[in-house]
Amino acid sequence: MSPPAGASPALDDDVRTVAGWIDTAQAITVLTGAGISTDSGIPDFRGPNGVWTKNPAAEKQATLQNYVAERSVRVAAWRARMDHRAWGAEPNDGHRALVALERRRKLVSLLTQNVDGLHHEAGSDTDKIVEVHGTIREVACLECDYRADMSVALDRIRLGEEDPPCPDCGGILKSATISFGQQLVPRDLLKAQIAAENCDLMLAVGTTLAVYPIAAVVSTAKSAGARIVIVNAEPTEMDHLADMVLRMSISEVLPMICGGAFRRR
Repeated sequence: MSPPAGASPALDDDVRTVAGWIDTAQAITVLTGAGISTDSGIPDFRGPNGVWTKNPAAEKQATLQNYVAERSVRVAAWRARMDHRAWGAEPNDGHRALVALERRRKLVSLLTQNVDGLHHEAGSDTDKIVEVHGTIREVACLECDYRADMSVALDRIRLGEEDPPCPDCGGILKSATISFGQQLVPRDLLKAQIAAENCDLMLAVGTTLAVYPIAAVVSTAKSAGARIVIVNAEPTEMDHLADMVLRMSISEVLPMICGGAFRRR
């Protein structure tokens, strides 16, 4: 597979170098953020055209304190869930490239900050995926153990409920995502930590690496001796730790470096 038409010789060399590192790596951990899903039609949050950049009020819906305290915030959040682009989105070549990397028996863990479920849709092994920020595809109660497919709650919205309560205990329902102010799942953090400590290459894709604690896996992997490759359109908080930074279209470059088909001309 050749680099994109018009790619600079330096970028060409960088892509080939990373492809070679992946060819020789034995255990690759991947961390993905919103940038991998933008080519599937799902906007990121903090980029120039991000959801929160364009509409700061939308960030309020993602803050647990506001969500619990204000019914109007929950009503707006349920309307937004009805229209979420994840429902009509399909995996792109970036998602599929990570499946190819897994089939080469190189990918050992796929950590994702995304809640859209597209890694599952692309065919990645569920046992390798760690959705550190949860998933929009399920609904959960904040007061009991109730959990169900998101379609169950959205059907209630379509029937006229604006803020559907938990059918088991009457508590507040929300998507099974991790909001600001909500505790991450300790088991998922432990999985991420172990994956970072035991890889020989970490690939950070489409994330600004500004959201903690998950962003810390990059420095953890670096300290453990792994190579760090960052693929992102904008500068990240950890570019200084990277062995290589690729500023290219994610859906174009991942197939080139992950699929094992990149050949010198």
